[in-house]
Amino acid sequence: MLQNPIQLLDRLRASVQRVFLGNQAAVDKLIVCLLARGHVLIEDVPGVGKTILATALAKSVDFTLTRIQMTPDMLPSDILGVTVWDQQKGDFIFKPGPIFSNIVLADEINRTTPRTQSALLEAMNEGQVSIDGKTHKLVQPFLVIATQNPFEFEGTYFLPESQLDRFLMRLHLGYPSSEDEARILDLDPARTALIDVEPVMTAAEVLELQALVHKVQIDPALVDYVVRIAGATRDNDQLQVGVSPRGSLALVSAAKATAVINKRDYVVPDDIISNILPVCAHRVIPKTASHDADGVATQRIMQQVLETVPSPV
Repeated sequence: MLQNPIQLLDRLRASVQRVFLGNQAAVDKLIVCLLARGHVLIEDVPGVGKTILATALAKSVDFTLTRIQMTPDMLPSDILGVTVWDQQKGDFIFKPGPIFSNIVLADEINRTTPRTQSALLEAMNEGQVSIDGKTHKLVQPFLVIATQNPFEFEGTYFLPESQLDRFLMRLHLGYPSSEDEARILDLDPARTALIDVEPVMTAAEVLELQALVHKVQIDPALVDYVVRIAGATRDNDQLQVGVSPRGSLALVSAAKATAVINKRDYVVPDDIISNILPVCAHRVIPKTASHDADGVATQRIMQQVLETVPSPV
């Protein structure tokens, strides 16, 4: 039985913040994704701590962790696994790939081809993979933390819209403040603090926290608010694709998880509003460009939608 969820979450946040200095809002969003059973895409220029943030969370929970360095020559079998012939047993046996882990850190996911990126779709959506006509269940909890550099960097590929839609959130870290950068230079946490990170939460406790999120209450007026936001994106003249029902579900899940980390068992309007951009902006497609590489256009449009759809009091 989960005794003190708030204390657990405070320990988890403190553990990650010992290593990742600056942008504490990103730390909270990453924890929200963990509680909401959603995968997260961390996107920004090289060197701002994407991999450090993901690794710090992975080491702070008692999970199995695999890191996949995505490359252009990678094949789907390099991620999922392969069926091979066992001469001694006289039968084919399945050799699991790195996807069979609690946390999968897919580093620089947009450096591999769309064919290999699509290998993650079934795993992220259904918690299983199908290989050679057989279905293999993944361990639970299961979380994909992917990092990527902006598309204008050489040697990167666009993530398909279907792949983007499987991520609960797309986060942008930005550069640290002057004070935080001075602390980074002084402490060098990636070489010192990261080595000493110990798990502060077990897999069983994470599963209980995820079950707790599911029980959070949301008023029908707030459900209607989410529906009106999704409807406004579908009717928006600047968008050719609006927020899907999967996106609406993701927004509600993120709002419930946000309520939990804010020590509440009910959702308030701010829980929804604070998650609209990271949850919805990467799910819509503007009419003016085939690819919104840095997400600026979609974030601007989603902000306009947010301002035109009144929230309940």
